[in-house]
Amino acid sequence: MATTSIGTESSTAAAQGTSMEITVSKFDLLRELTATQGVVERKTTIPILSNFLFEAADGKLSITATDLDLSLRTSCPAKVKKEGSCTIPARKFYDYVKLLPDGEISIKLMENHWVQIRSGRSNTKMVGMARANFPALPIFPDNLAMQLPAQVLRTLIGKTIFAISSEESRYTLNGALMVLKAESITMVATDGHRLAHIENNTAKFSGVSGEMKTLVPKKAMAELNSLLQSGEVDNVEFAKDESTLFFRIGQRVLTSRQLTGQFPNYEAVLPRDNNKSVALKCDDLSSAIQRVAQFADERSGAIRLKLDKNELRLSSSSTETGESEDSIEVAYDSDPMVIGFNSQYLLDFLKVVGASAAGVRLELKDSQSAGQLRPDDAGDEYKYRYIVMPMRI
Repeated sequence: MATTSIGTESSTAAAQGTSMEITVSKFDLLRELTATQGVVERKTTIPILSNFLFEAADGKLSITATDLDLSLRTSCPAKVKKEGSCTIPARKFYDYVKLLPDGEISIKLMENHWVQIRSGRSNTKMVGMARANFPALPIFPDNLAMQLPAQVLRTLIGKTIFAISSEESRYTLNGALMVLKAESITMVATDGHRLAHIENNTAKFSGVSGEMKTLVPKKAMAELNSLLQSGEVDNVEFAKDESTLFFRIGQRVLTSRQLTGQFPNYEAVLPRDNNKSVALKCDDLSSAIQRVAQFADERSGAIRLKLDKNELRLSSSSTETGESEDSIEVAYDSDPMVIGFNSQYLLDFLKVVGASAAGVRLELKDSQSAGQLRPDDAGDEYKYRYIVMPMRI
């Protein structure tokens, strides 16, 4: 992260963390502490990263959590008796505040970085750390900001995040590619075996000429998705510099280190001539796959799909567990074909799409080529496709 200072002006005492005394409502405080929990570093070799940074000034308490790759800065109203700052163990403080009665909580910085928390008849002192040890964070570059529709962004993340690779060695696949054009926003994620691709062409982005490509790390995607779930904002302010991504959601600012490197040429993978197609109900297909997958090879999860006249037959077999077969009635009158897929990859897609679409269309070319799944009753707002590489069976 860049080593610029945090953008709030405060007194010398506040900067040094020599004093701080505030009163805050449990409801307001707990709401913001909950929002930061995904960012707080649980197991770290740098102890200060397990702490919140509290800064009190101008009638509010600012709360910052960071793991160096990702940081979240938020705030809540507070009665500030003495401006100042301190750090406090994040997990322990969060767990303690949850147990306090509803009402006012007073927080006061004591000597040697100890912090006193009082609420009703409860009086607790926690061991903090020097505010000077907390890493400086980059400031949101307002001059570079653009508006992203919150609802669209939430949909794009939800439809792609599951396909991001978890293998750390495949560094550029550890995030999703966001492509902004003046007339559209697209998100693509792949782990090398499957690819999720969704495009929205109802949003307009003034100031974008050509393509603006951004690799968003998986953890940043997950945090952004969590912050968007409240549905309280219409737009997210997005900006980036050479090393950092910035997302402002209401009064909360999420910053993430950018992923560097080249995302694969995904357009070369998108099928062009999958001419065998069947329409399927999500529930029927998901249930059949789940039953058959119980008897698939545990390591590969491979199941066999056989398309024949007006029937899709699913089957699996394993020397350890046995074999299983299921069939679904379909409208199909083309050449028979057999193809193998990882059952979990199919279920991942069906789980995501099932909430918004009753049916999907399975499009195939031959047993060696990638299969494509699309929502069957998708509207004009989103174009969503999911590509899965076949398996030998």
